[in-house]
Amino acid sequence: MTFDPQALEAVLSASSDPNNPDRETIHRIVRDTVRIAVVGISRDPAKPARRIPSYLAAKGAEILPVNPHAERILGRAAHAHLDDVEDPVDMVLVFRPSAEAGDVIRSAMVRPEGPHIWLQEGIRNDEAASEARALGRSVVQDLCIYKVHRAFGDTLRRVQERDGTRI
Repeated sequence: MTFDPQALEAVLSASSDPNNPDRETIHRIVRDTVRIAVVGISRDPAKPARRIPSYLAAKGAEILPVNPHAERILGRAAHAHLDDVEDPVDMVLVFRPSAEAGDVIRSAMVRPEGPHIWLQEGIRNDEAASEARALGRSVVQDLCIYKVHRAFGDTLRRVQERDGTRI
C-alpha cells in the first residue's frame, strides 16, 4: 500500500476536533507506536472495537487489552482497567463512549511513560483532552486510527528486538 495524500486529508478532515495534532505529528504517532493499551476492546470479533485492534496486531502492534468483562482477548490477558496495565505503552487507544473517555484520558495522562492518547472516531472529551494537552500529552480525538493508518500506507513500525531491547 502506498501513501495517498488525498485520502489522508479526507480522513483527517473528518475529525470534529480542530485541536488534533498536525499531519506530521499524527504520522509520527502512527509510525512509531508499537505497544497499545486498548481500553474498551470488544470480545465480539465483528465490532470495530475488536476488528481495529486485530488489524493493528496483524501490522505488528502489541495489543494490551483493557476490558473488565474478559479474561483474554487476542491471545493476551485482559486487564480490568488501564491502571492495571503494568507494561509501558506507547499509546492508549480508547473505544469507550465520550462520557467515559474523560476518566480514561486522565488515567493515561498520568502514566509515567507519557503515552499518546487516541480516541476513536465519534469519541471526544474536550475537557479532559485539554487537561492532557496542557501537560504536553499528544491527544487525538474523533479519528479512526485504522483509516489514518491505511491512508499513510501501512506505516506502523513492526516490533523488533535487538539484544533483548525493543527498537
